[in-house]
Amino acid sequence: MGKINIYQEAERCLLCQDAPCTAAGRRGDVAAAVRAVRFDNMARAAGLFKGADLEAAEKACLHYDMPIRIRELAAALPQEPEKDELPSLEIDYCGIKCENPFFLASSAVCTNYEMVARAFEAGWAGVFYKTVCMEEINEVSPRFDAFRRESHAFIGFRNMEQLSENPLEVDLDILKRLKRDYPSKVVIASIMGKDEKEWVQLAKMVEDAGLDAVELNYSCPQMRYAGMGSDVGQDAEQVLILTGMIKRAVHIPVIVKMTPNVASMTPMATAAFFAGADGISAINTIKSISLTARSEISGKRMVSGYSGRAVKPIAQRFIAEIGANPIIKGVQISGIGGITLWKDALEFIQLGCRNLQVCTAVMEFGQRIVEDLKWGLQHYMLERGITSLDQLVGEELPKITRAQDVDRSTKVFPVFDRTKCIGCGRCFISCSDGGHQALSFGPDRQPRLNGAKCVGCHLCSLVCPTGAIGISKRVPKV
Repeated sequence: MGKINIYQEAERCLLCQDAPCTAAGRRGDVAAAVRAVRFDNMARAAGLFKGADLEAAEKACLHYDMPIRIRELAAALPQEPEKDELPSLEIDYCGIKCENPFFLASSAVCTNYEMVARAFEAGWAGVFYKTVCMEEINEVSPRFDAFRRESHAFIGFRNMEQLSENPLEVDLDILKRLKRDYPSKVVIASIMGKDEKEWVQLAKMVEDAGLDAVELNYSCPQMRYAGMGSDVGQDAEQVLILTGMIKRAVHIPVIVKMTPNVASMTPMATAAFFAGADGISAINTIKSISLTARSEISGKRMVSGYSGRAVKPIAQRFIAEIGANPIIKGVQISGIGGITLWKDALEFIQLGCRNLQVCTAVMEFGQRIVEDLKWGLQHYMLERGITSLDQLVGEELPKITRAQDVDRSTKVFPVFDRTKCIGCGRCFISCSDGGHQALSFGPDRQPRLNGAKCVGCHLCSLVCPTGAIGISKRVPKV
């Protein structure tokens, strides 16, 4: 099995609860090993497979079609030793010490005491609790919809939820108990008011409850009342006034949650900064609509929030915009939007985030993914000789530039690895029908490059299923 097949095989795994393969394997943790492959932690996977009865584990697999080929999967992994001494993931966010950067995002993944407590036990450092308010919340049904592709359940995910359905006093009691029972964890309440008085009142209640910080939800895209949620976050003047009032009313850190449903986040982020905001959360979900049967509510459809892996590049664009702005460099960023793998988390940190919020991936895979997120990030730090996350924060920002400033005088040709090429012709089809007709494809089923026609777009490498097309050295255009 080649590398691409390892990933594909791991993605067939159903990620069962109380997985029979682990019980049958006796030693190690077979289910966690397969999950580690799926989340790109190969050395961890090899360690978790060690000593397990792989044949028995494979026989116990519950897959509805064909059992996961556990023995072949384990044999194909690189046998690098798993490191025992991994670096700390401790980092400060808005003056708050966090044991790691991974927090539950304000959403359906943190709506009561029990689920947040489980998350803390699993290793999450903190929570942005689901937005509390003084309004009575009455949600729709169904309220979720997913866009799927092959084995990926949630390429994109839509939610039609609003805020916490619990009475305000119930949520405040939950938040107090969480902070009391887990003093080393970070408990942040997200709030939303319908007018200035409510915003300030809610913020004071959060502070009186002994919580670590308050997040101002200026960004929910599906509120049923005008003037709430993203209606606030699209108006820099409202952001300035409300944030300033709340900052003067409380002494705990104030974090502003931004909406992506704007052309530019800079005016609102700048307003939050000058109002005294300690941090910015970005992004909330993107306004969207779906025509699937699953999204129909009594024969009607509504605009609501889109999240998941599909929104990651959009989230990172907004975060880079904030992080690279010299005027607002003092404000700290909490990154949200499509974080699933540790590599996703790393990218957000490299764009300037000191804190990371996860929602959709937890809904798809469960709270257990924090193990893979932490381990992968620690292993990357170890490989680079980095001892603190601070060394990674914002390191990619100097590379962010404008379209008019990028190099247009050179190009990079594709390079073909014939040992990996299986002769499928996908590269030829895409180049012919969507590129620059720079490839030929003969009876030997091998692509041939016409350098005179090739513009170095690399569409061919993107569609290659085996990773047989790489990148050559950059050369001047002729």
